[in-house]
This record gives sequence, C-alpha cells and structure tokens, in this order.
Amino acid sequence: MNRLRELYEITIQLKKTLVQEITAKDREAVIEQVNELIDKRSIHLQHVNPPFTEEEKVLGKELVVLNEEIQTKMLQLFNDLKSEMKQIKKQRKSNMSYTNPYKSVQTLDGMFMDRKK
Repeated sequence: MNRLRELYEITIQLKKTLVQEITAKDREAVIEQVNELIDKRSIHLQHVNPPFTEEEKVLGKELVVLNEEIQTKMLQLFNDLKSEMKQIKKQRKSNMSYTNPYKSVQTLDGMFMDRKK
C-alpha cells in the first residue's frame, strides 16, 4: 500500500500546484515545481507493479481520475503560455513597424529602369 500512497500524495500536490491561480510573474516557479513533482512521480511509478490489493485498486482508480484533471490543467497552462508568446511576438512586430515603418516597403519609387530587348 505504501508504494501507491506516496504516488497518490505526489499526485495531490501536483494537482494543488496546478489548480492555484497562475500569473505571468509566478508561472516560471510553478512550472519548475510541476517538473520536480513529475520527476518524483515518474520514479514512484516505476515501482508500481502487480499484484494489487483491493485498497490499491481503489487508489489506482482515484489516481486515474486525478491524472485526467492534471492533464487538463497542464494543457490549459501550456495554451496560456503559447497565447502569451504569440501576443509578445505580435507586439514586438508592431513595435518594429512603428520604429521603422518603411523597412518592408519595396518600391522602386524615383528610379528609372530601361529594359531593351
């Protein structure tokens, strides 16, 4: 029972970390904490082997449900990060076009090209 109990406790910590409100300022710390917990979890998952007792089976079913919730929260965190990166890239491009508006203009204004065949 001890092998699944530790895994369950780490999974609960991971869920609590992901459920809290994550702002842009503390996102990096949260991601580091999530990575550490995932590493711990993977070590404990390697030690989980059958046969399982009835208590372990019940705990395993709870772990599956928690895992789905964690995956949803991690996907949401990833999508938030991705959208923020797109917004920063768009803002950077907008700032560059404001500082140098004629950078991308390719006109031959004021130039005569003589083409003889």
